Amino acid sequence: MVSNTRIAVAHGNGIGPEIMDATLRILDAAGARIEIDTVEIGEDVYKKGVLTGIEDSTWDTLRRNKVFLKAPITTPQGGGFKSLNVTIRKTLGLFANVRPCSSYHPQIKTLHPNMDMVIIRENEEDLYGGVEYRQTQQTACSVKLISRPGSERIVRYAFEYARCNGRKKVTCMSKDNIMKIADGLFHRTFDEIGKEYPDIEQEHYIIDIGSARIASRPTDFDVIVTENLYGDIISDIAAEVTGSVGLCGSANIGADFAMFEAIHGSAPDIAGQGIANPSGLLLGAVMMCVHIGQGDVAETVHNAWLKTIEDGIHTGEIFREGVSTQRVGTKEFADAVIERLGQKPTKLTPASYPPDAGAMTLPPLKEVTREDKKLVGVDVYLDWSKGTPDDLAAQVQAVLPSELSLNIIDNRGTKVWPDGLPETFCCDQWRLRLNGADGFSASSIPLALSALNEAGFETIKTENLYTFDGERGWTKAQGE
Repeated sequence: MVSNTRIAVAHGNGIGPEIMDATLRILDAAGARIEIDTVEIGEDVYKKGVLTGIEDSTWDTLRRNKVFLKAPITTPQGGGFKSLNVTIRKTLGLFANVRPCSSYHPQIKTLHPNMDMVIIRENEEDLYGGVEYRQTQQTACSVKLISRPGSERIVRYAFEYARCNGRKKVTCMSKDNIMKIADGLFHRTFDEIGKEYPDIEQEHYIIDIGSARIASRPTDFDVIVTENLYGDIISDIAAEVTGSVGLCGSANIGADFAMFEAIHGSAPDIAGQGIANPSGLLLGAVMMCVHIGQGDVAETVHNAWLKTIEDGIHTGEIFREGVSTQRVGTKEFADAVIERLGQKPTKLTPASYPPDAGAMTLPPLKEVTREDKKLVGVDVYLDWSKGTPDDLAAQVQAVLPSELSLNIIDNRGTKVWPDGLPETFCCDQWRLRLNGADGFSASSIPLALSALNEAGFETIKTENLYTFDGERGWTKAQGE
C-alpha cells in the first residue's frame, strides 16, 4: 500500500479560504493520497504583532513536511511589513518559480489560441533581495544582486525541465545591453550551460522586445528562463494573454522543498461573495501532485478541469455569452469538476503525466576556477548640493591622499566631470570614482573617507573597484 504524503496547507486571506476549500474538495474526490497539516500565515499573523507574517512553529511544520499548498495571502499596507511570499521563497531556498501559461481556445477568449509556454523565473535574487536605501533627500537606491550559482541553478533547471517535459526550446531573457555586468552574468551562464544541451534549441531576447513578443507572438516561445523581476512581469503578461490571470498555477521549487500556489493575489474586494475562480490554485495543486509522484491524480484532476472549461461552466470573470453555458460560483465550479472526474476533454488537448514526471534531479554546481581579484580603486558616493561639478572636483582633489586620484564625477550614472555638459540635470547624490596610484591599498580607503569627512563632505556609500584576471569589474559612467 502506498503511504500518503503529508503536506502543509495555508488557507490564506481574502478569497483564499474559499478557493482552498474548493481545491481540497476536488483533490479528496480524486483520491489524492495526502494528509494535511493546516498552518496559519499572513494577515491574521501580522495582526498578532508578528512582523514576518509567519510564526516559528509554522517554519517547523513547513520544514518537516517539505510540501506546501498555499492560498493567496494579504500583506498589510504600510511600512515595516515584508512580503511573506518572498520571505518563504528565499528562506526555504525555492530558487525556481515555474508558471505554465496555456490558452484554452475557443472556451476562453484569447487572441492566441495555440499558446503553450512555461516561464521559469529565478526566485531568490535580483531586486527582490529587497536591499534598499534612502541615501539623500532626493535619491533612493535598490540593489540588484545576480550571482553565478543562482544563475546556474535556474538555467540548469530550465533545460532539465524542457528535457523532462518534451519541450524543444529554451529562451533566455535579460537586459544585458544596459546592465552588462549583472544581466551579462546571467546571459553568459545561459550560454555556457546551454552547451550541455545540444538537443534543445536556444535563443536570447532583450527583455523589452521579449515581453512585446510574448504579448504579440506567444507561440514563438516554449520555455522561457529569466531573472526574478522580469519573470514576475512577463508571467503576468503571459497569463493575461491566455485569457485570465486567474487560470494560472505556480510552483516554487527548491532542492528539497516545494510550494504551490495560484499566481494571483487575495482579491479582498470579492472575498466572501462565493464568486472567485479556484482554477489557479487548483492547477497549482495539480503541479503539486506531479511533484509528489501522484501523476495519476494530477492527470485525473487536470482533465476534469479541462472538461469543465470545455463544457462552458465558467465563473463570472471568464463567462461569455454564446460560448459559456453556465455562470457559476466557487462552490458550483468545484462541484462541476468533481462530477467530471474520470472524463477527458474532446476539443481541448487532454493532460497526460508520465509516472516519473516529477522526478528531476539537478547535478551539483560546476566548479569555477578562482580568478585573480585585485583592488584598484573605490567609488565614493556623496550627499552634496553646494555648487557645480567643477567646484566639487576642486574641493575633493584638495584633500585626497596622494595614493588616490579623482578620475571622474558622475551624477545618477552620467559623467559630469571632467568635461561635463551644462544640460545634464544633477540631483544631490554624486559619485566620485577614485583610482589607486602608487602605494594604494585597502587601508587607503578609510584615509580618503576621513579626509573627505573632515573637509565637510557627507559620504553615504562606498563601492570597491576590482579587476578579475585583469578585467574591469565595474561599468563606466554614461559619457565616460
